[in-house]
Amino acid sequence: MTAETPPPEDQKPSKQAPNQSTSASLPDSTSSTSESQELWYKNGLKFRCTQCGNCCTGAPGVVWVDDEEVQAIADFLDKPVGEIRLMHTRPFRNKVSLTEFANGDCTFFDPESRGCSIYPVRPKQCRTWPFWSSNLADEKAWGSIKGDCPGAGCGDLISFDEIEIRRSVIDI
Repeated sequence: MTAETPPPEDQKPSKQAPNQSTSASLPDSTSSTSESQELWYKNGLKFRCTQCGNCCTGAPGVVWVDDEEVQAIADFLDKPVGEIRLMHTRPFRNKVSLTEFANGDCTFFDPESRGCSIYPVRPKQCRTWPFWSSNLADEKAWGSIKGDCPGAGCGDLISFDEIEIRRSVIDI
């Protein structure tokens, strides 16, 4: 994505995996044994968040939020929900996205600590990174995020079942 061209509605944020679709509905997380045996990540994947902040910074994008998530952010920050909507969200193609600064950084990203100022209540899209359907489509897609996400492919082995739980939270 470039700063000059806003992403279409069906694209997600993050320079790690552009051009991905999103959906407000939860995907069906159930699969038959034979289907799960065919998935390339059936033996799990290694991932450990290094808290590098790369997923919160960089190229502009969208981080979809719903009313419950905006309310949780407001409650966490002890701010009126209207202030959060005004200062930290934007309408985008009939949905709501978090805003970012001109450099692409999320407005909730703290550059000094290189962390998220709303981490305990961060949106589903952020909580489930990198286990999005788009990143799990094939080994090439997973490999493509490794350049920007130093935790992908490293650290703890995340089981297939846990990956599927995280993947099913939001369809990106």
